[in-house]
Amino acid sequence: MTIQFLGQNCFLFTYNGKNILSDPFYNFQKEQSGFDIAAQKIDYVLITHAHGDHTADVKEVLQHHPEAQIIGQPEICGYFGHSNSIDINFGGSAKIDDLKISMVPASHTSSFPDGSYGGEPAGYIFRLPGKNLYFAGDTGVMADMALFPQLFGDITLAILPVGSHYTMCARKASFAAAELLKTPKVIGCHFDTFPPIAINHAEAAEHFAEKGVELVLPKLGETFEF
Repeated sequence: MTIQFLGQNCFLFTYNGKNILSDPFYNFQKEQSGFDIAAQKIDYVLITHAHGDHTADVKEVLQHHPEAQIIGQPEICGYFGHSNSIDINFGGSAKIDDLKISMVPASHTSSFPDGSYGGEPAGYIFRLPGKNLYFAGDTGVMADMALFPQLFGDITLAILPVGSHYTMCARKASFAAAELLKTPKVIGCHFDTFPPIAINHAEAAEHFAEKGVELVLPKLGETFEF
């Protein structure tokens, strides 16, 4: 699997030739990422919750890629009215070849910019052969995180918000990674996009180093192998 960071909680996951775009918000600062939705092949749109910085570009994605399937809560799938959707809820999963994406809770809020109810916010566990990725979405620290390794197996990598104000800060995220998720590596997200979530990178790295967890704070457009 390759993972490309496109800003905030927007990532492009590529696995077995399939592209999964999470929480579309790629147009903000796209001059830095160089991401062009028209030049892509998007097979799935994975949504954690309804806030504007996670859904702003969904309609544009579907205009360019009407065959793409939305994966998300029933309320979110219903809001977009897209005929090609996989609506799941907590305890449910979507299967893409040998990749299983399971919905798990997140501690946050969820409503669309127009005030419409977006259902409960979520994160996802990507279950690949021999390894697991926890994609947290927007969340604070929650006790449920300690259950994820027990339910799904070792968390090889976690993508966690670290920007504070609306989500966990780096200190809290490092605690969640080390003490609850028991993961050795974290890719940070939901930081530096707007002034309230600007972070001190050196301090963030120090918090994770103290917990013995590797932290990567990605640049826009940066790609990783998982």
